[in-house]
Amino acid sequence: MARRSIGQERFGFAGGGRAASSLDTLVSLIDWNPIGELLDPLYPAAKGEPAWPPLAMVKALLLSIWYDLSDVMLAEALDDRASFRRFCGFSANEATPERTAFVRFRRLLVAHKLDRTLFEAITTQLKSKAVTVKTGTLVDATIIASATEGDADARWVKHKGKRAVHGFKAHVGADADTALVEEVSITSANINDGKAGPDALPDNPGEVFADSAYRGNHFRDAVRAKGGIPRIVATGMWGRDEQETLRKLHEWNQPIHRVRGRIEKIFGTWKRCYGLRRMRWRGLAKAAVQVHLTAIAYNLKRTMNILAVLA
Repeated sequence: MARRSIGQERFGFAGGGRAASSLDTLVSLIDWNPIGELLDPLYPAAKGEPAWPPLAMVKALLLSIWYDLSDVMLAEALDDRASFRRFCGFSANEATPERTAFVRFRRLLVAHKLDRTLFEAITTQLKSKAVTVKTGTLVDATIIASATEGDADARWVKHKGKRAVHGFKAHVGADADTALVEEVSITSANINDGKAGPDALPDNPGEVFADSAYRGNHFRDAVRAKGGIPRIVATGMWGRDEQETLRKLHEWNQPIHRVRGRIEKIFGTWKRCYGLRRMRWRGLAKAAVQVHLTAIAYNLKRTMNILAVLA
């Protein structure tokens, strides 16, 4: 399948005193050429209608996350907004993808299992700009409701004092200093945090801060195997004097809570700002696409903000 050529009329934006946009900064954060090369396996067929460039489609999906847009709203905004066109590489007057193009493209990402590859490639570039010295890692998980209770890959989970949720769980490892997401693993919602936690550990994690759900040898051994030091919230300690034991427990837990709590801001941004309150599509594979794209979108914005402070 041939690919369309886009952006040939780049001077279409000139002369109008174009408004500055944060998207212009975001698009310059990384080298997109190697990202485009990762997408080469898509659209391999020689026949059929010319396909939209995969890199432009990935950028469009990132826009849908930053602005919490449905496929219909994304198609309309891309057709109408100059900053969206520039970010994706479209010129001022050429055609842009319709809603169904995004549906087909997501299916290709799932079929070729490229969502994780894209996340790793983009995050590696961003870490080289923002992470100077690795000192620690935050590990936690968040539950995301399924698109429908008919999703066979999702599961019910019930925590004390909260309503039951049918959905998935995103297990995340983030840099303790920059709050950049370094590792992501997606499971059904009923998978224990401690069991899936090792999949959220980056290499050489430093001190690993986690809540009491991660206590137990399975997670601790995984941390040590990667050269890290476990800093996990304790629920109890041995001691003869009750008050002295409670004091030691508080002294151990407080520093962990103070650092570990930073990961809640990541989940808050994902859910309040990026529409990850609920999965948009059915199935574990498509849930993974949504979470990986959300993590990419978050890391790009986070890196932009970090570099703005350092400038």
